[in-house]
Amino acid sequence: MVSERPAAVRPGGSASTGAGTDTGAGDVGEGVPAGFHAAARAELAALPVAVAPRLLGALLAVEVAGERVVARLTEVEAYHGRDTGDLPDPGSHARMGRTARNATMWGEPGHLYVYLSHGIHSCVNVVCGPEGVAGGVLLRAAEIVEGADVAEVRRRAARSTRDLARGPGRLGEALGLRYPAHDGIDAVTGREHAGAVARLLLRDEPEPERNIATGPRVGVAGVAGTAAFPWRFWIAGDPTVSPFRWGRGAADAAAATD
Repeated sequence: MVSERPAAVRPGGSASTGAGTDTGAGDVGEGVPAGFHAAARAELAALPVAVAPRLLGALLAVEVAGERVVARLTEVEAYHGRDTGDLPDPGSHARMGRTARNATMWGEPGHLYVYLSHGIHSCVNVVCGPEGVAGGVLLRAAEIVEGADVAEVRRRAARSTRDLARGPGRLGEALGLRYPAHDGIDAVTGREHAGAVARLLLRDEPEPERNIATGPRVGVAGVAGTAAFPWRFWIAGDPTVSPFRWGRGAADAAAATD
């Protein structure tokens, strides 16, 4: 399945969402393509495992220093925190509680939790769940639908346009989001943050369930990286989806449960 490609979209704008209606979405601008709408906090307030598939096919538009890139999300992973939902998540940054590093995960839904992976890669998550309850959805892969020329400059190592945002570190680099500067940026209001603006646009009609595949999370250690946590969601057959790999000890943990 190949989703219909959206028209160009700007992160900022001046068109009102409607007098007398507080959607939490702010001004979305005239560039929002048909079939999409600015995400409201209420749409992101459920637990991450419930919100994650809703993000497939959504657009994340980011403008940094006047350079705009728009990504269509094709692969995501849900992460809960300690005391988030009924099942503790040993693979989450929030598994041991709140720290200075992961504090954004406890904030309002719709902010972006940006963290550093392996000391190199800035990875991007959409904070989900009620404020005060830790949770996020990692954006693992996307198709760059606008600003590919900008993304190519940032991702000179990419072998093809398919690879520009194929993996969470690549996605963050292509969008121009960096830790720690952009951690906490609000993708609902589109408020400027450290020289960047981000807007999350959801599909009016969610990606059909028949097009969504699920499975263990990529590279997560131990039981958290097995089918006990089938919290990776992707658009089946999309060429931008990243390859699966077991995390440390995850294959053994999976075999032990067979």
